Amino acid sequence: MARLTYQERKNLPKSAFVFPEKAPGPGSYPIPDEAHARNALARVVQHGTPEEKRRVVRAVHRRFPDIEITSEVLRRYLSARSRKKSGRK
Repeated sequence: MARLTYQERKNLPKSAFVFPEKAPGPGSYPIPDEAHARNALARVVQHGTPEEKRRVVRAVHRRFPDIEITSEVLRRYLSARSRKKSGRK
């Protein structure tokens, strides 16, 4: 994963963050690419509230549907509808 400098993070569009209202500050979970999306999933499992987990999982799944959500902790935050769209059970 390429490390984002402060300036790069600051220049990302709000749409590249799970929590655009916090961007570019801490806890905003930037997901400009797949590597950062995977990292956001890993971090939210460790430190996120249930609401943060729900929003991160759905944002990552919406933006990068090919990333498989394998953690049982996070899978429950995907709605049944979004799993059917991606062909997952």
